[in-house]
Amino acid sequence: MGEARVYLVDDNAGFRDSTAWLLETSGFEAIPFASGPEFIEAYGSDRHGAEPECLVSDMRMPEMSGLQLQDELHRRGIVLPLVFVTAHGDVPLAVEAMRKGAANFLEKPFSEDALVDAIRAALSSARNHGAVGAVGESLARLSPRERQVLDLVIASKPNKIIADILGISIKTVELHRANMMSKLGVRSLPELMKVALGHA
Repeated sequence: MGEARVYLVDDNAGFRDSTAWLLETSGFEAIPFASGPEFIEAYGSDRHGAEPECLVSDMRMPEMSGLQLQDELHRRGIVLPLVFVTAHGDVPLAVEAMRKGAANFLEKPFSEDALVDAIRAALSSARNHGAVGAVGESLARLSPRERQVLDLVIASKPNKIIADILGISIKTVELHRANMMSKLGVRSLPELMKVALGHA
């Protein structure tokens, strides 16, 4: 048994097979699926124990897109840490997915270590969610770059200015903002300001 069960949803058989092999050799139990509906049908009939689970899904698939899969999971009340893998043009969609609660997204091509690290971080965040209680601990889970973005957001800097200050793209700023809001459990700028200023 691996350190966690990872469900892999991707319509590309070559990518699916190679990634499943990577996950298995990294200590995970990998269970691949060719489509979102196939995963949902299998997951709904499976018996889920106490082992940690994570879902890795492509963003663009013919039967059901990654966002549609995410929405269907929400509709069914299925809570899984979700990591998206996506092509360059799908970054705005991935940011939207993170705003809906996805743990992370990786832009293809990505390194093997990046995927394994993203899965482990998603699993760790899921274990801590709801259990840490203290907002200060949530702030401590932000990456150094996310904390930089947070500090500039608190200073009322717009995304374009934040991007210029940090030397990153506006889309990357949007990603960091979405990620830190997810980690802090807030959905709006006023909530973010209240949490950050109350515990900065």
